[in-house]
Amino acid sequence: MRIRTYPVILACLLSVAFVSAASAQRGPIPTPLIKEGVTEKISDHVYVIPDGSAPLIPNVSIVVGSRATFVVDTGLGAKNAEVILREVAKVSKNSEMYLATTHIHPEHDLGAHGFPATTKMVRSNDQVKEIAADGLQTAKRFAGFSPAVGEMLQGAEFRKADVVFDKEQVFDLGGVRVRAMAMGFNHTSGDTAFFVEPDMVLVSGDVVMNAIPAVGANSRIATWLASMDRFQKLQPKRIVPSHGPMGDISFVTNYRTYLTTVRDRAAALKKEGKSVDDTIKLLQDELKGRYDPNRMVGTIRTAYNEAP
Repeated sequence: MRIRTYPVILACLLSVAFVSAASAQRGPIPTPLIKEGVTEKISDHVYVIPDGSAPLIPNVSIVVGSRATFVVDTGLGAKNAEVILREVAKVSKNSEMYLATTHIHPEHDLGAHGFPATTKMVRSNDQVKEIAADGLQTAKRFAGFSPAVGEMLQGAEFRKADVVFDKEQVFDLGGVRVRAMAMGFNHTSGDTAFFVEPDMVLVSGDVVMNAIPAVGANSRIATWLASMDRFQKLQPKRIVPSHGPMGDISFVTNYRTYLTTVRDRAAALKKEGKSVDDTIKLLQDELKGRYDPNRMVGTIRTAYNEAP
């Protein structure tokens, strides 16, 4: 369960910070431009522009109804928005469009200003609050990754919401419905997932994917497990994560196993009097054959702090 990552210098991305040295050895980050001409139809109403597991590029979902189109995630900057819009035009003739993001990290959200003014921006209250608290500080950090990334983020702003919801809201596109769901603090405080009915497709963001979780610094294992319960009840046939390959309900099963294993072992070691640093080292060694040891750090630390 590994994923290619590049350095993300954010407290809420502790689990990917370890790649800084490795990234330097690989050389500069390639220009994070979404690829055209690779859009896949994965169900009756859902199309995906896959990220190809490239750094700083998201999987982009396009849901097409008879009346309106719903796009999830934007890529970095207006150039990526232009790519997405060209791909949308190939699969939809609808004039009405909704746009939403799985979370507010720049490669998911800071291309929104490149969409037409008539596009209706959808945000949860949690996302609105997170944007107000963070501003463009995260974007400034991302801009420092490389000159190419900095150029793509020039002039980028968070787009103001036209539709704001609290816990959940359903959008009827004509023959297909998109259920937008605020997930609580998992990877970020504004995590949002989308369930497409009747296609049974879940757009999960970073809340569940092939790679083990990047646990936010203020998250709780209990919240992640509650998210897995919520996803399990939906019984999705296909899962489109923020990054990496698409999958199915096994993503949820794998996350539940991983999270409960780390939670229970961290609690046991804490009860034995082990320090958080000792617990991290012990669990990295114990589980290294099953999970990426470096990516586990945030999960172990969170589980240890959450344990009684």
